[in-house]
Amino acid sequence: MAGGFVAVLVIDVHFPEAGSLKSKRKELSSLKAQLHQRLGCAVSETGHQDLWQRAELTVALTGGSLPVLDAAADRVQNWLDDQLPQGVSVERHVASVEDLRGGIG
Repeated sequence: MAGGFVAVLVIDVHFPEAGSLKSKRKELSSLKAQLHQRLGCAVSETGHQDLWQRAELTVALTGGSLPVLDAAADRVQNWLDDQLPQGVSVERHVASVEDLRGGIG
């Protein structure tokens, strides 16, 4: 039986300085690139595309063990808190590959 875990982080970001969609896109593009390059996340913008000062990102992480995955997700959350003191919330969902398969081997 194959093991492994996945964490999905739903991130709600507030950009108080953004005065237009263009300025939000610039900040968001940088944030997404850093999440991918520095922290190894798969990242997608999944909500609030039409709002100037808000964005929703969905981030995925994988790991071979739950402690390793939890530590990686904690690093992402701590990094986001440091980078975005003006407002970020993170909702975390963790599942095993077995859970995702519905218990079917």
